[in-house]
Amino acid sequence: MDIRILKYFLAVAREENVTRASEVLHTSQPNLSRQLAALEDEVGVRLFERGSRKIRLTEEGMFLYKRAEEIVSLAERTEADLGLFNEITGGEVHIGAAETNTMRLVGNAILSLSETHPQIHYNFFSGSTIEVTEQLDKGLLDFGILVEPIDMKKYDYLKFPVNDRWGILMRRDSPLAKLKRVRAKDIKGKTILSSRQMLDGGVLTGWLGEYAATLKSVATFNLITTPAMFVEEGMGYVFTFDKLVNTSGDSNLCFRPLEPKVETALYLVWKKRQMFSKAAKVFLEHIRQSIF
Repeated sequence: MDIRILKYFLAVAREENVTRASEVLHTSQPNLSRQLAALEDEVGVRLFERGSRKIRLTEEGMFLYKRAEEIVSLAERTEADLGLFNEITGGEVHIGAAETNTMRLVGNAILSLSETHPQIHYNFFSGSTIEVTEQLDKGLLDFGILVEPIDMKKYDYLKFPVNDRWGILMRRDSPLAKLKRVRAKDIKGKTILSSRQMLDGGVLTGWLGEYAATLKSVATFNLITTPAMFVEEGMGYVFTFDKLVNTSGDSNLCFRPLEPKVETALYLVWKKRQMFSKAAKVFLEHIRQSIF
């Protein structure tokens, strides 16, 4: 498939109208219609349902839309990296990261690197370990910053010198806030919100033990911002890492660590035999020296 035609396809899908898409693409409507028809002939399926005012994607069209976004993104990134291949001072580094306080270490490393390489630009993708590794495997990221458990067979990696500690985020006026630490029996029967990281890895299964079956799970999440708001409104308790939410000063929230202590290791990972851009190579060498 031609990258240019995929860009045409994406534009029409977004605009839901061939005329508007042709204006965005600076091409004629007849030419755009011919290109779309040729694309449908090439793939052998209908990609659009054509209505009187709008055209919508078929199921096959939605499948191609997702793949086309990935293909175009990777092609554009490859072109940009090749254009900067001989310029060590510039380029982009693509990093996927789970939510972790360890990002402060990464931020400090980037800050110091920017003093010698100010033209390097960083693109961050936030998500669970599963979401980040999916992007990493597709070649859309250079690095992943991940929490355990991780299948390391496909990756090279460096282990961060610090771990994240699990605990429970809650309102300051909740019954458990009176405790310095929370044991599994203390959370028995409570309403909770669970991170995808916690569920996918089963990291607290052993800690919860027999009390896991008593919990009333009302929601799952991959980023902490929204569930923290829910907890503040009294929805329940949320399992999360320490220091992800500000609980100081006038905050209505507080964090209580689990007892016995539960910690999770963190890793900087990249695909084995990865061909890095110059910017990614510079970043890896600098972060290796400054953190590891």
